[in-house]
Amino acid sequence: MAAAPQHSSTQSTGFLDRFFKLSAHGTNVKTEILAGLTTFVTMAYIIIVNPLTLKDAGMDFQGLFTATILAAALSTLVMGLFANWPFALAPGMGMNAFFTFTLTKQMGLPWQTALGVVLISGLLAVIVTATGLRALLIKAIPNSLKHAVGAGIGLFIMLIGLKNAGIIVPSEATMVGLGSLKSAPVLLALFGLVLTGALVAKRVPGNILIGIVVTTLVGIPLGVTKLPTSIVAMPAAPAFMQLDFVGALKIGLIPAIFALFFSDLFDTIGTFIGTAGKAGLLNEDGTLKGGNRALFADSIGTVLGALIGTSNTTTYVESAAGIAAGGRTGLTAVTVSALFLLCLFFSPIALAVPAVATAPALIIVGILMAQAVLEIDLHDFYEAFPAILTAVFMPFTFSIATGLALGFV
Repeated sequence: MAAAPQHSSTQSTGFLDRFFKLSAHGTNVKTEILAGLTTFVTMAYIIIVNPLTLKDAGMDFQGLFTATILAAALSTLVMGLFANWPFALAPGMGMNAFFTFTLTKQMGLPWQTALGVVLISGLLAVIVTATGLRALLIKAIPNSLKHAVGAGIGLFIMLIGLKNAGIIVPSEATMVGLGSLKSAPVLLALFGLVLTGALVAKRVPGNILIGIVVTTLVGIPLGVTKLPTSIVAMPAAPAFMQLDFVGALKIGLIPAIFALFFSDLFDTIGTFIGTAGKAGLLNEDGTLKGGNRALFADSIGTVLGALIGTSNTTTYVESAAGIAAGGRTGLTAVTVSALFLLCLFFSPIALAVPAVATAPALIIVGILMAQAVLEIDLHDFYEAFPAILTAVFMPFTFSIATGLALGFV
């Protein structure tokens, strides 16, 4: 009688190993789930940030909350099951600002028409991916630029972490400056940074996730972590299929469509080539293993997001946190997808993790990724010049796409 559950568990593990090719990627179920937890916690901020950004376009906040979660969960599920990559997707920062402040504010488009623009940009991405052009673009990038993108994304992630922690703040005199080291959030972030750094240095399994959880708990008596007033909350209906596709077909909107398309394209390429190496997904010739499937999943994400009722959905650079925690297959992505879906009903708990608790994780991951600069031949100016410009312009312009575009030029 006692042997039956164990046999069932073994069968389940065996199925997951075969489907996701865990052994072939040198990983296991426990590591993949832990990596998924790590990725989710580092990008969970989008659940609240995206609705806050898009509500200024005239959309319902509660509906946006549901749409953000569904878009992230479904597109990440496609990435995990179809591409078998450990990458997570969600509505992209920057593109949601373009949606609100350019399409609806400056151009005066109704949000329904703006969603139509998003859908067309996503369909264009699907077509370009189906032709293999996106994969060719990635293959054409020199290895020095690939390493530069990895280092640049690392610096970019570090900047986001330092900003979220309040360690770096805006300054009228010097553009940026050091935040107050007396404030509780900054002190909590510094505690988390030292703790997580020590755990990583000691190679403690689940180091990044442990750092986030402990920092969140320590933040309770400091008044930084706000305990949820409830545990369960029912999801509100999203703006499903309320987009205006016909209204988005106007000739005057072609520049906006291409702006979203290229922004998404460069963000995705930058994220893929900057993090794929860490996940063992780069071939010796610099091409991506199963890259076209991953690019297709990314394109489908934008289409799904537009239909559900949110701005461009894209692959998240925070996936690097899960990869650093050992994520190597689509099981990591499936775990992230499941956690997003849980947030539909347990959103108060998911939103209890403060930004200063995830900031140390972003800083640590950034440091790990910045090591890619060692692969660049800095003694060869022909390689060093575009590579270093690519790396530094990502954090300086707060845009992966801009840094990558300048590197191409």
